[in-house]
Formats: sequence, C-alpha cells, structure tokens
Amino acid sequence: MRLTPKERLLRVLRRQPVDRAPVICTGGMMNAAIVEIMQQTRHTLPEAHFDPERMAELSHDIHAFTGFENIGVPFCMTVEAELLGSEIDHGTLSCEPKIAREVFSSVGEVVFGDVAKMVHSGRLQVVVDAAHRIAGAHPDIPVIASLTGPISTAASIVHPLTFYKELRRNPEEAHRLLDYVTRFLAAFAERLVTDNGATVIAIGDPSATGEILGPAMFEEFALRYLNQLIDRVHELGFPVIVHICGDIKRVRPLLAQLHCDALSTDAMVSLPGFKTEFPNVTTMGNLSTFALEWKSPGEIQSMTKALVAGGIDIISPACGLSTSTKLVNIQAMTGTVKGEN
Repeated sequence: MRLTPKERLLRVLRRQPVDRAPVICTGGMMNAAIVEIMQQTRHTLPEAHFDPERMAELSHDIHAFTGFENIGVPFCMTVEAELLGSEIDHGTLSCEPKIAREVFSSVGEVVFGDVAKMVHSGRLQVVVDAAHRIAGAHPDIPVIASLTGPISTAASIVHPLTFYKELRRNPEEAHRLLDYVTRFLAAFAERLVTDNGATVIAIGDPSATGEILGPAMFEEFALRYLNQLIDRVHELGFPVIVHICGDIKRVRPLLAQLHCDALSTDAMVSLPGFKTEFPNVTTMGNLSTFALEWKSPGEIQSMTKALVAGGIDIISPACGLSTSTKLVNIQAMTGTVKGEN
C-alpha cells in the first residue's frame, strides 16, 4: 500500500486500513515552531503570526525539518481571543503568544459581535490565507488547521477563575457565551475548509480538562459545545481531531461520547488501555513533550516504538512542545514511526 501523507491520515480518520500510523503535530497549541528550526531558516516568530506568506513558509519548514507528516497552522492559541477583544502579548522567537488581559470581567458582560464579519478579519484572515497557500503548493500533505476549543476560548476573554466560578453561579449566561463562542469557531472552521485548503480541523481545549471541570460540568459545558462544533465541521464534510489535556480519569467515559474522528490525550494517559476500553475511539498521541525536550534520541525511539506497538492510531506529541525542544529528538520520533531508524 503506497499512500501519500494526506491519504494515510484521512484513511485513519475514516477507520480504513493503512500501511502504518501517521506521525503528526497539529499546530495551534500543539505546534513545533522550535527555535532551532527558525534559527536555521530565518523564517521566524513573532513575524509569521501576522503575514500569511511567512506563516506558510514557517509551517512548511517545520514539516520539512521535523518529518511530521502534516503542515499545521497557526502557531498559538490566541488568534480567536484577540479578535474577540482580549489583549495579547505576541511573544518572541522563543516565547509563544499569551493572553495579557481578558477583555470581559464576567460572562454576563460579554458583548456579542457579528460572527459573519469577524471571521474575515484580523489574524483569522492570516491563518485562512496561509492555509490556502500551503494547500495549493503541497497537495499531498494534509493541512491541519487548529482551533482553540470553546471552553478555552471563553476562558481567554473572561478571566479563567471568574469563568469557572460562573459556570456554577451563572449557568444561563455561561451557556449564552459558549454558544456564541462555538458559533464563532464554527464560522472560522468553515472558512478554513471551504475553498481554503484545510484537510482536517484540530481542536485543542486545554481549559476543558476534567480535573478542573469534573464530570457534571464537563458533560454540560465541554462535551456539549465541543460536539456542537464538531458536528458543524462534519456537516461540511471534514474530519476533526480533539485534544484534551490532563488526567482524564474523572471524565473517561464521557470522552468516548465526543463525536470527533480522533482523540488526542496527555502523556499520563495510557492510550493502549483507553483503546481496549473504547475500541471504537481512534487514538492519537501521546509522546511526552518533557521527554522530547530532555531525553536522548535513543530514549525517544524506545518510547515511540512502545506507542506503535500499542496500536495507537496516530502518533504525535502529547501536548504543546517547548520552543527549546531538540530537533534531533523530534526526528528520532518521526523517523521511528516511518521505519527510518
């Protein structure tokens, strides 16, 4: 079976036979824009956050240098929050962007904008244009467009501690906010996949961890709006990957109710065990990003082989990579999956 990287990933997401697992890094919260690559190519951040040509160049550099079998955009989790009004620190070559100040003090004070207009402006347009450029230049490589999930986006425009409290104290307004944010994210996804080249939508929702929300709130707020967003992307005919951070013990059965085509988890989760318990879930992950930064290439090869032997459907880092991660370690990971090591 001779498959292009795009064919291989799409076949896995459709639960069709493949020659081997794909090895990918989705972009967004799980991007591989490491300093070592940027220093070699001189395609750098923060400049590439604002220019579609530079974003396309850097994302292709990451693919070419690391061996990851996809091209992923953007390189942060602040694109949506910035357009929704929060103040952003755009970072440096070695430091990713972060929320400097949330725009609203409570869920009840959120001002709802015109979603249809917003998704044609700001850095959203940069990401859309970059995806279009990449897909046109590299038709056999899957372009993964990464969105910040509903809970994490909401907690980026209302201070997270306030937001979590108000899920309990003011659930009606919290639902209004999450419905608005989800409609906004769905419109963003539609722009990315409709005539602009994204092959797969990835959703990273680190603030939707079961450790913080617990089972009841995870089901009411996280599961509901993630599935609302996933269902809209499926209506457009495209697959979805979801990443959930942290220890999943408290919400483990609920994760099997996600409508996504693959589920990515953090490093502390036993994915072989999860596959045994939920055989219908396509698993992705979950090589420790701590190991990728600090272990030796030989140790990375061994850890990668264990994931492959465990039958994990898609091999990837377990979470966001440090910008100081060693390129040789990433190459040890990707090369092992491909049988090059």
